Amino acid sequence: MGALAGLTTRGRCLLAAGLAAALCALLLDERDLLRIAVFVVALPIIAAVMAANARIGLAALRHLVPDRVQVGTGSEVRLEVRSSGRLPAGGLMLEDGVPYALGNKPRFVVERLPRRSAAVLRYPLQPVMRGVHQLGPLRARVTDPFGLAEFERELGGRSRLVVVPKVMTLNGLPHGSGLGAGDDGAVRLRAGQGEDDAIIRQYRHGDDLRKVHWKSTARRDELMVRVEESPWHGGVSVLLDTRAAAHRGNGPTSSLEWAISLTASICLHLHKHGQHVRLSTEEGVLLAGGSASAGLSDVPVLDALAALHPAHRAQLAVTGDPGAGRELIAVLGDVTPASIAELVRFRPRGVRSLAILLDVNGWASAREDRGNDPADAVRLLNSAGWGAVVARPEQGMAAVWSLLCNTVPERMSSGHVAGAGPW
Repeated sequence: MGALAGLTTRGRCLLAAGLAAALCALLLDERDLLRIAVFVVALPIIAAVMAANARIGLAALRHLVPDRVQVGTGSEVRLEVRSSGRLPAGGLMLEDGVPYALGNKPRFVVERLPRRSAAVLRYPLQPVMRGVHQLGPLRARVTDPFGLAEFERELGGRSRLVVVPKVMTLNGLPHGSGLGAGDDGAVRLRAGQGEDDAIIRQYRHGDDLRKVHWKSTARRDELMVRVEESPWHGGVSVLLDTRAAAHRGNGPTSSLEWAISLTASICLHLHKHGQHVRLSTEEGVLLAGGSASAGLSDVPVLDALAALHPAHRAQLAVTGDPGAGRELIAVLGDVTPASIAELVRFRPRGVRSLAILLDVNGWASAREDRGNDPADAVRLLNSAGWGAVVARPEQGMAAVWSLLCNTVPERMSSGHVAGAGPW
């Protein structure tokens, strides 16, 4: 009965016609008609049994060349189909399982499968969406020469294709040093971890009088205080805003995908210049750069961004310094004043902080709600001592990065920090 389940519509109709002819032959006592009826009934049954037994000897292997690509870069799939059993002359119909983001499912018809060698099939992939995609299984449909029966079997298992974000070439590094002692950022990186940093600044209302630096006060003839900073951990923290509510658009043309591609480009650009990079989300989830060796490797960054899913939190909820004591570059979506307050609340004012704010309205469809004006967020960040620029879809990522490199925070431009130089 299992073999008969594979009969096609043509086979079932032929079987029914044969049974009807056999019944008529018995009623009319027509032996010639009965012989024909027996042949008609036997034909689809034999075809079904042959097709069912033919699938036992099928095997397939799948090769991806390469198995890790950037968005927009092609990859090729190579299928090797073999048989160790007898196949009907009608051949095979093959369909490989391909996710929607990678294109249409390829289909092949193999008229004759060699007994001692493999049939090699190839098809291209052109990924348009980052992610970790699973290809397969390969479905083989075995048919008989007359199309009376068919059986389907899964072959080849599954294969993994990693599609990483597209990386753009950037030029230059941000001007100005960390806002602490005013030393060059590269010098701070070489200084290593655990070094105490301190600055002398003007007294502000509410400062602890025990922190008054009397030598500087006497020299400048105004009250100066000593500010102890958290130890320098070296390197740069890159923060990516992954909140779905903070972005607009859908699919590969959304603001989130643009931000992910920009973040990947920034991290790899900093690696190229010898910077240790710590990549995290707005929730403080560490994506890459947890160790000293990983902080200089491109692969963990790209793989983490390839597998990244949007967060469902509506507002920023920061529980500590988003830069983890390092200089910070934040790539932000739609933010409210409350979100900005959360972001800067735990951020030391003595450590340089930069932000790229996406004008998400440029990515929004007609049916989506409009976001906040990023210019308001820029003003709030500037007042907190951050350097900030706005990114729009018509701008290239290299142009946005160039703007950020030439951005000098207010406190640096007003002369509160001396010795500013390139990062």
